[in-house]
Amino acid sequence: MTQKIASLLLITGALLSVVALMTVFPEAALESSLRGLAIWWDVLFPSLFPFFVISEVLLGFGVVHLIGTLLDPLMKPLFRIPGSGGFVAAMGYVSGYPVGAKLTAKLWEQNMLSRDEGERLVAFTTSSDPIFLIGAVCVGFFHKPELAVILALAHYGSGLLVGLLMRFHGRKEIEATTSRSEHKRKTSRMKAAVQAMHAARARDGRDLGTLLAQAIQSSLQLIIVVGGLVVFFSVFLEMWTQAGAIPLLTRGVNELLAVMGMPEELSTALMGGLFEVTLGARYAGEASAAIPLMYKAAAAAFILSWGGLSVHAQIVSILNTTKLRYWPFAMARFIHGVLAAGLVLLLWNTLMGSEPSGTVAPSFAYSASGGYATLMSAFCLLFGMLLGIALLMHWVSLWRQKFRNFPR
Repeated sequence: MTQKIASLLLITGALLSVVALMTVFPEAALESSLRGLAIWWDVLFPSLFPFFVISEVLLGFGVVHLIGTLLDPLMKPLFRIPGSGGFVAAMGYVSGYPVGAKLTAKLWEQNMLSRDEGERLVAFTTSSDPIFLIGAVCVGFFHKPELAVILALAHYGSGLLVGLLMRFHGRKEIEATTSRSEHKRKTSRMKAAVQAMHAARARDGRDLGTLLAQAIQSSLQLIIVVGGLVVFFSVFLEMWTQAGAIPLLTRGVNELLAVMGMPEELSTALMGGLFEVTLGARYAGEASAAIPLMYKAAAAAFILSWGGLSVHAQIVSILNTTKLRYWPFAMARFIHGVLAAGLVLLLWNTLMGSEPSGTVAPSFAYSASGGYATLMSAFCLLFGMLLGIALLMHWVSLWRQKFRNFPR
């Protein structure tokens, strides 16, 4: 109880300080609010809202059960989550935060996940969408679309590594649940997947018009919450900057960067990214030209993977209706950020060349539109390969079972 009271007092004090600072700096408050609103309307609303609606409709049609049954042999041994997590991972990586948390909460409501499974799933399916990574960060902030290759590899690759690490979270409970369900499927997996989809659609029972209307309504509510949080943290960050608190924290980050051998000028981007991912990525792209591009890209990779407290607040608001805890998610975000930044530094010379100006090797140079198409094609190919591997594992299992039962 003491910890809860202390947290409540700390949050109350921070909010009251923002209210007081808004009266002292009204013009800065208005400008930062408009800046956050522009980010939501120009970037987040068009990129997230369609995926919110589509994911709701696909859930109603039972597609998550179809994909979940197909991916079950792959998701359980690798990530220790049900096969339905494959659908969440696919939608989360394509549409970006907070879609993974939204779909995880939906699976929780349908009793398709345990608490530990849900915490692992939301930990590694929360990522930036390719449109934001390429269009906003690489093109809009860095003016270098060729960075999409290394940022995508670092961001999504480290996300999968986080999923492999999170498989050890709540291991005893997951082992118990998987051991009880190992023996229950003997029919064709494709047939079972179609049957699961049909049964889920029958349980839902809504016609297409009702399903679409309710999907739009719930998606509008969620996107408004997302926009409100972006505006709030934009004002919050600006007010504390005006008061001198953020510059004080920035000096502490300067010392940490100096110890790590990275340019101290990136502290502004990291502090902005601590609170809001869009602001942090923009500061990284607009950092001094004297800073090597490699370090600016590594800072952007960390910021994209951490997500900012604005994204964290969105996740908390979605998970508030479930029993899923926040701290496993927060630790996974930090590990994701460190791994992503490390992968950028590790792969830079191989993918981007060793030129100090960040000149890119010709084999990796491509336009923004072509880069998005290439990345999405690679994603579809990877997803198809996962489905194929899952089916192959199932057929091998059936063949081994028939061989054991063959009369001798």
